[in-house]
Order: sequence, then C-alpha cells, then structure tokens
Amino acid sequence: MHLIVPILVSVLLPKAYSLKCFECIPGESEACTNKQTDCLYPAQCGSSRIISYAGDIKLLDINAKSCAVSAECLSASVNFGIARTTIASKCCNTDLCNSQSVPESTKGLPNGKTCFTCTGTDCTSTLSCLGDEDRCISTTVNTGGEKISMKGCASKSICMGDVSQALGSAIGMEMKCCEGNLCNNAQSIGLSLLILVTSMVSVTLFY
Repeated sequence: MHLIVPILVSVLLPKAYSLKCFECIPGESEACTNKQTDCLYPAQCGSSRIISYAGDIKLLDINAKSCAVSAECLSASVNFGIARTTIASKCCNTDLCNSQSVPESTKGLPNGKTCFTCTGTDCTSTLSCLGDEDRCISTTVNTGGEKISMKGCASKSICMGDVSQALGSAIGMEMKCCEGNLCNNAQSIGLSLLILVTSMVSVTLFY
C-alpha cells in the first residue's frame, strides 16, 4: 500500500495540473494550422495577434496560439508615426479554450498625450498618441550599418519589465520609455527593454 500511493501521486498529479491548448505558430507565410499541446501549470492557453500598419495600410498581420503565462496576456501598441504596431492577446484556463483568433484592435482616438517622433533624421516633430498609449519611447536601430533614431508613443504595458520576456528573443530593439508630454527628447532616460515592432517584424507573442 505504501508503494502504491507515491506511484498514483506521480501519475495523477501531472494530469491534474496540465492543460490542453491549441498551438499555432505561423511561418514565413504568416499562416499556420492548429495542433494540440500540453501546457503545465501555471500556464494558460493564449491567442495573440500582432499587426503593423503604415498609415492605413496593413503591413503585417500575424495570429498565434500556444501556452502562455499571465505576463503575455496584454493589449498594447507602439506608434512611431510612420508605423504603428498593435499587440492583442487573450488567455483562458480551460482545455482547448483558445480556438478562436483574436479580433483586430480598433485604432483608438487621440488621448491628449504628445511625444516626439522622427521624420528621417529630424526628430523635432510631434505625434499625438492614440488609445492607451500613455508613454513616450525612443530607440536607435542599425540599418545597413547606419544608425536611425525612432521616437513615438507606447502603451504602459509595453514598458513593463515582464513584457520583454513575453515577446521572446527574436529581433530586438533597445527602447527607452518615459512619462510626460514630449519627454522622449535627446536627454530622456528610462527603462530599456527588448521589443519587436514595425513592418520588419515577423514574430509571435507565444512560443
């Protein structure tokens, strides 16, 4: 009897603390097919959608599904003026509950927040932030050996420490976030994090 109890515990507990979720990681074609996977506690089932726009033109639209943790269950956007990327994700905790794709986020209205943005090498223009974009951001990226400054607006959740882990280890850009109108000037300092944005990005939120 003493031998049976630990055997039953070792067999039954993993089943009790596991969750079946749909997994769908898109490839280069941005399309994928659902398959089932087991997620261990405390993971949840997650669905995410990442869309990049240039003006009103949609440059990128990626849907993904997989196991997720609470830090990955967010809705946010990053707006550089010339390009805006939205991240929308939903999580649930019953078997195969992430069967539906996340609907496209609404653009949002100007919220009164203003940040600097760049047009070419000129970063003195201002940008009206939309929706829940309540932080200013700034970054410098290397493109073909040339450094290009990018400034704009971001949602608060983009600047939180857990987000960089949630976004994964794909192509990253070091960003600085700050509060206050027009705070992202040359002297701005803030929280550095890895994030994936603009039309060059082809990643998913969940792995």
